Amino acid sequence: MRKPIAMFWLCMLFLFTRLALAEEGAQPPVAALQPRVFAFAEVEQQAKDLATRPYAKDDGGLPEFLGKLDADQYRAINFRQDKSLWRDEGLPFQVQFYHRGFIFRNRVNVNVVEQGNAARLAYSPELFDFGKNSPQGPLPADLGFAGLRFHYPLHRDGNPDEFAVFLGASYFRAVGLGQIYGISARGLAIDTGLPKAEEFPVFKEFWIEKPARQSDQLVVYALLDSPSATGAYRFVIHPGMEIGMEVSAHIYARKGTERIGIAPLTSMFFHGENTDRFFDDTRPEVHDSDGLLTLRSNGERVWRPLNNPKHLRISVFRDQNPRGFGLMTRDRNFEHYQDLGSHYEQRPSAWIETIGNWGAGSVYLIEIPSDAEKYDNIVAFWVPDQPMDGTRDFSFQYRLHFRPDEPAAPDLAHVNETRIGSSLLSGAETDARHFVVDFQGDAMNRYGDKALIDADISASSGQVSHVSVQKNITTGGWRLSFDLTPEKDKDPVELRAVLKSKEDILTETWVYQWSRW
Repeated sequence: MRKPIAMFWLCMLFLFTRLALAEEGAQPPVAALQPRVFAFAEVEQQAKDLATRPYAKDDGGLPEFLGKLDADQYRAINFRQDKSLWRDEGLPFQVQFYHRGFIFRNRVNVNVVEQGNAARLAYSPELFDFGKNSPQGPLPADLGFAGLRFHYPLHRDGNPDEFAVFLGASYFRAVGLGQIYGISARGLAIDTGLPKAEEFPVFKEFWIEKPARQSDQLVVYALLDSPSATGAYRFVIHPGMEIGMEVSAHIYARKGTERIGIAPLTSMFFHGENTDRFFDDTRPEVHDSDGLLTLRSNGERVWRPLNNPKHLRISVFRDQNPRGFGLMTRDRNFEHYQDLGSHYEQRPSAWIETIGNWGAGSVYLIEIPSDAEKYDNIVAFWVPDQPMDGTRDFSFQYRLHFRPDEPAAPDLAHVNETRIGSSLLSGAETDARHFVVDFQGDAMNRYGDKALIDADISASSGQVSHVSVQKNITTGGWRLSFDLTPEKDKDPVELRAVLKSKEDILTETWVYQWSRW
């Protein structure tokens, strides 16, 4: 069974996104190698050609002392702020880089595109402050980088703020104004959640279009590589209150895979209000995201609260041409977390808005058992029905939003809280559970406490009883409560509920997977 450590790359990403900056000085000219005409079609052609050749991991040329660094030693290597790309040109965007070392061994090449021509940025040790990790002799001129991060002035003072990071395999994440890094995205997920080793594709090369002086967007291209697939990616990034990314992905199969995950999101859920097992923690809740939201092709909004299960859980939501899905943070109340260091209430939600027809497939939600908050144990992605059999290529377009809220649905109440506890029906012969689901929404809140509102509930097995729907006079919302008596030999139980007034649907659909194990 997979353990939480399978998300090791992302855990390390959490540790190293905010490196200390060195003192400022004069910026040296950035060396460029072999300028050439560039377009996205070139990245696509490179990915296509790469897929016809055997996979070759590009982690060579790393001096031994860098590969032996521990986490603290690696953190001590800082990019020099005064050497940020475009810092002295008065452009709205700046770029900084991560050094190779520790677990970040892959060589990442970076190019700048200006007036249609691409030129590779040359590595130089002068770009970094090594602290106590002084290089033991000269470093290779072609060492390359481990990743990169982008800056843009989000505040009125005009100083550049870090808003996006690409580091580790194909992981990347972003934050808007007032947010703190949490959830991450990936270029591609391969064989995630299967009883075998997961592949972690790598962004091995980037191209960054030099922005105009008044530009409010940054265009970035990336070449992805892995044993099973290659890919060409184009990101149009819009910083602001939220970070919007228009993503175009063209994926080429190198060989067949059992499961390919499109637009993958990765997050952490340690424990929360719906966790019905004990965690010895002074904080009431600990999570980067608290639910999966899907917007189906028929317009149905489905909310699935996240959990930290005892065993690996996989939930599958089938659809044809979905409108979107995402891992969301709905709970923005500090009192529910009580963490002055991590401030989980400020973590962004990530929403995938599909563009065009994605065809038939499923949104997968994978919940991995975790015994600590340092592990990212939640994954969500789209799996097309059409398999990647080693001969096909796939193209997908979507908008990825790192945002403080979620797509609005003014006519539907949303799930505010899900709580689970022991039922009065529990005893020696049964392990019945009691569920409480609170809904909140402006339209539904206007109904008085005498309104005839019913619940439409279904369970894949077991018996649902003692169903109650009542006005919550404290919050103004509505509360659904019921008991589930599971069957002894049937597990897990898939639950589904929606509140209605006659034939009118008043809420999004609440779904939950409950298991005694």
